[in-house]
Amino acid sequence: MFIIRNRTIIYWLVGLVSVIAIAATIFYGLTIGIEFTGGTLTEVSYPEGRPDRAAVETKLAALDIGEHSLRNSGANKYLLRTKSLDQEKAQQVNNALSLDTSVKMVLERNTQIGPVIGQELKSKAWVAILLVILTIILYVTYVFRKVSEPVSSWMYGVITVFVLLHDLIVPIGIFAMLGHFMGAEVDVLFVMAVLTILGYSVNDTIVVFDRVRENLRLNEEQNVTQSFDELVGGALMQTMVRSINTSVVTFLGVMALLVYGAEVTKYFALVLAAGVVAGTYSSILLASPLLVTIEAWQRNRAPVEVAIPGKQKRKK
Repeated sequence: MFIIRNRTIIYWLVGLVSVIAIAATIFYGLTIGIEFTGGTLTEVSYPEGRPDRAAVETKLAALDIGEHSLRNSGANKYLLRTKSLDQEKAQQVNNALSLDTSVKMVLERNTQIGPVIGQELKSKAWVAILLVILTIILYVTYVFRKVSEPVSSWMYGVITVFVLLHDLIVPIGIFAMLGHFMGAEVDVLFVMAVLTILGYSVNDTIVVFDRVRENLRLNEEQNVTQSFDELVGGALMQTMVRSINTSVVTFLGVMALLVYGAEVTKYFALVLAAGVVAGTYSSILLASPLLVTIEAWQRNRAPVEVAIPGKQKRKK
């Protein structure tokens, strides 16, 4: 199959995408939202129409409130994230949002998030992600426990986790760029998107691996001799259409959420869309070729019996 035969080129292309995503994450960094750092979340609406954002930003810049983020929310709302504000500063912010009361404004929400709560959320988010990855490793190892040849069962789990890391690196890199150029912030929705990507990506990878396992079983039962790369290529062909169709339907649903969903879910949908795309091409272009590469590496490293005249065969 073309993908299996040209896997070295594919590794370079996938590696290039990963390097770009890692570089974006390192150089731009992730903008952490107040859910994790603590601060004040203010949402206001304008019954008579939302004022120009530049005018509001000018008023906010004149205040001593430090770093802040002003984003559209719905058709006639603004969502402002700032550090924790006392009552006096909060009143000044409200005046700025109403352009010194020249625009009719309704305070929809004013939420204070303490740093302790933010730190707790951050810790729980990391724990949730690590537990999901650990569970995936254990699940894949258990499911493929009866597969020992030509690739050990635990290698299926290692490849799955490696592919998962790629599927996380790409959307995180894209989100870092969104944060740098558009002010996107890491919040609870971002963590939910990451967990969703983990589950979605591993599903696609396991479908291909399960077909490999089934073909190995059928070849053994029917006494069919077939090279491992041919077997994996066949399994990939058998599942590719299913994977692409599922991904297209999922991607369309995510695009609908992006276009018609609320403003607050925009970046959530973008992260999901990036994860769906990365998860689809990695399951097809990365997971299966890696299985073939590892099998070839293990086969080349296997000890070779060398016959020595007058002596027993020894392993070289």
